[in-house]
Amino acid sequence: MLTQPSGRIFVITGPSGVGKGTLLKAIFQAHPELYFSISATTRSPRPNEIEGQHYYFLTPGQFQQKVAQGDFLEWAEFAGHYYGTPKDPVLDQVQQGKTVILEIELEGARQVRRTAPQAQQIFIAPPSIAELEARIRNRGQDDPQAIARRLKRAETEIAAASEFDHIILNDDLNTAGQALTRLLFPEAEQTVTQR
Repeated sequence: MLTQPSGRIFVITGPSGVGKGTLLKAIFQAHPELYFSISATTRSPRPNEIEGQHYYFLTPGQFQQKVAQGDFLEWAEFAGHYYGTPKDPVLDQVQQGKTVILEIELEGARQVRRTAPQAQQIFIAPPSIAELEARIRNRGQDDPQAIARRLKRAETEIAAASEFDHIILNDDLNTAGQALTRLLFPEAEQTVTQR
């Protein structure tokens, strides 16, 4: 069981294409003191992705070795590739009193519930499956088969939203961003209220 003496862990989950990355990019620009946990993956880098900044890119063999050594806080298979959260960097940041953000998939979030039950879990939901499909298509990153897989998976993920501590509807980016900020910084809202 992980201890969390001073820092906090927030798990952010939602279907592919829901806008998690866009929301988090805005949050991190406004709050650079937050620590974003960099995941490891066996998928190939996309254009402009940098090793150690966006992901740690591993071969399947390297990934399985780390699983066997217990080096991941959580790991899961998604869309034919493995993803995992390296444990040590997260624990180091928590020990330093930092707020750590994990952007992970549903199975990973379920694992973190067991390994770090004190972590706050936030689900980012789309307005509808149709809107989600439009967002995925507009990204232009996936072939039709990959889009179909992502949408099928999204239905499963959306059905599990009630497992989470909080659900944020990403219908409007600014409104969703404000809701996420309030969850990450509840003390700021309390300070304003007390004045």
